[in-house]
Amino acid sequence: MIKTKDNIQPVLEIKDLHKSFGTNHVLNGFNLKLYEGENLVVMGKSGSGKSVMIKCLVGLLEADSGSITIKNLDILKLGRKELDVLRTEIGFLFQGSALYDSMTVRENLEFPLRRNRDKTDATKTDEELVIEALQNVGLANTIDLMPAELSGGMQRRVALARALILKPKIILYDEPTTGLDPITAKEIIQLMRTIQKTYKTSSLIITHDVDCARVISNRMILLVDGINYAEGTFKELSTSEDIKIKAFFKN
Repeated sequence: MIKTKDNIQPVLEIKDLHKSFGTNHVLNGFNLKLYEGENLVVMGKSGSGKSVMIKCLVGLLEADSGSITIKNLDILKLGRKELDVLRTEIGFLFQGSALYDSMTVRENLEFPLRRNRDKTDATKTDEELVIEALQNVGLANTIDLMPAELSGGMQRRVALARALILKPKIILYDEPTTGLDPITAKEIIQLMRTIQKTYKTSSLIITHDVDCARVISNRMILLVDGINYAEGTFKELSTSEDIKIKAFFKN
C-alpha cells in the first residue's frame, strides 16, 4: 500500500467520523487525510456514505462524533460565523452543478464575490475576476448566458469556475462526471487536472466513476460499510484479489 506521510501535516483530516440516522449507521469511524497538492479519490457504492461524509465535511450535516480538521481548525467545534469564514477557503463542485437558474453566468460567479470581496485580489474588478475564472475553464464567451442555454458539460465548467473564483486551496468534487456523456466526462477530468496545476489545489474527489479515479487520483480510499476499507494507488487497489475491492473495478 502507499506509504503514509507521518511527517507531513495534512491540509484536511477526518478522524473516527460517525453519523447515523436512527438505526441506520452510515459512517462508522471513517478516517481520511488529504495532503497538499494531491488528488485523493473516495469511491463507494450507492448508499455507502460518500454524500453523508462530504455533507459533514462542509457543515451541511452535523456528525455524531469524530473530528474534521481543516487548517488546524476542527469544524465540528466552530460556530456558524467561523464556519462561514472557513468555507471561503474551500471550493465545492456540487453534483449536478447547482447553478442559480434565474441568474446569468456572470451573476452566478459574482454571487460569492459579493459576499467575500475581502478574500479576493483587490487590484482586480469583479468583472476581471469573473472573466479570469471563466477563461480558466474555457468558457469566457458564456458570461451573459443563462444556465438553461448551456449544455450539461458547460454548466459543470461554469460551476467549477464559481468554485474557483475565491482561489481556494482545497476543492471538493462531488461526483464531477455524473450525468455526463463519456466524451464530456473526459473533458471535465482533464480540466480538473489542469485546474490543479493552475491553482495548485489539493482535491478531494467523491466518485463512483472508475475511469475518473484512474486518471485523476494520486491516492484512493474505498468506502465500505461506513469505514475506509482499503487505501492505496489505483494500480494497487485495481489489482487486489480482495473480493470487496475487486467489486469496485468490475466492468
